[in-house]
Amino acid sequence: MTASTVPALRPLTLGQHQVWPPVVLAPMAGITNIGFRRLCREQGGGIYVCEMITTRALVERNPKTLRMIAFGDDEKPRSLQLYGTDPEITAAAVRIVVERNLADHIDLNFGCPVPKVTRRGGGAALPWRRRLFARLVRAAVAAASPSGVPVTVKMRKGIDDDHLTYVEAGLAAQEAGVAAVALHGRTAAQRYSGTADWDAIATLKQALDVPVLGNGDIWEADDALRMVAHTGVDGVVIGRGCLGRPWLFADLEAAFNGRPERRLPNLGEVALTMRRHAELLVDQFTAGARNPARGERDGCTDFRKHVAWYLKGFPVGGELRRSLAMIESLAQLDDLLGKLDPAEPFPLTALGQPRGRTNSPGKVFLPEGWLASRDDDTVPEGAEMDDSGG
Repeated sequence: MTASTVPALRPLTLGQHQVWPPVVLAPMAGITNIGFRRLCREQGGGIYVCEMITTRALVERNPKTLRMIAFGDDEKPRSLQLYGTDPEITAAAVRIVVERNLADHIDLNFGCPVPKVTRRGGGAALPWRRRLFARLVRAAVAAASPSGVPVTVKMRKGIDDDHLTYVEAGLAAQEAGVAAVALHGRTAAQRYSGTADWDAIATLKQALDVPVLGNGDIWEADDALRMVAHTGVDGVVIGRGCLGRPWLFADLEAAFNGRPERRLPNLGEVALTMRRHAELLVDQFTAGARNPARGERDGCTDFRKHVAWYLKGFPVGGELRRSLAMIESLAQLDDLLGKLDPAEPFPLTALGQPRGRTNSPGKVFLPEGWLASRDDDTVPEGAEMDDSGG
């Protein structure tokens, strides 16, 4: 898609916040911490959502959860995703967020497909119980509205192809007063397999008046432009596509501003990005730590999972890859990065290829009798989770 055919878009409006480009980093467990978000924000504009926070953990003042709600001084708007299943607990959590000024934007998670969530009736399973879904969203919006904090929802198409909910849920969320709705064009049963259904995203966009954001199979900036042209969405949500490729946000900013340049960093440039990422994680884990050496080790340990994503497609030997994935200090990282060939060009064969989780479709585990009644608004027993992050 050329610059002359870039779809015309306006800044994404979330309450009083104008977001340009209209790009959202999806919350990813163990990934979208303050260090990774800063790395991505250094590449381009947008809104960057922290790891998922559970409403129960927040209400109970869980120490780990409170530490996870951390934002940079220059991070605006501060975006936080909440997972909950009980309207009253969700409202209480939202009140804590607004009263303590913890975030500027709240997103509600109705898209998680993992069994430990859906078997409790949460995440992607919850919109099937339409009355409970509507109650929960209304409770969150009502708690946030007095402070002007916008609430959005992120969801999937439904439980499976026989139990689709996305249009009905989108309309209910709009009626409840949300600022926007994001749709991942897969069902819970698909997990992260197959191809995202952009036609479903277009259908939702046609059905709603509030902004609609599209999520699914955006691996390159030009994929985002194609999604906008195909669906008419007001913005895009980026998840797995940025793993090991934070410069995707630079490409997205260029693309939405009609510029043709796209980054194809050589291995030396990728190594510099890896070093910056590890440094930011070390800063994050060291801040406030009693033992700086422990903070450095924890930051480097957290970085290890990113190594394979950064090096995907590059001809780097297995032993060096393994060593990089076992670092315990920045000095070790520097030594190993120095063994890479900085002139190695970016592997073009990796463009447009899936990153991160690419699992197979599977059974969606649900509470017993979950599908029997769509109008039962009873809060699922044991659905509230006390651990944040997904």
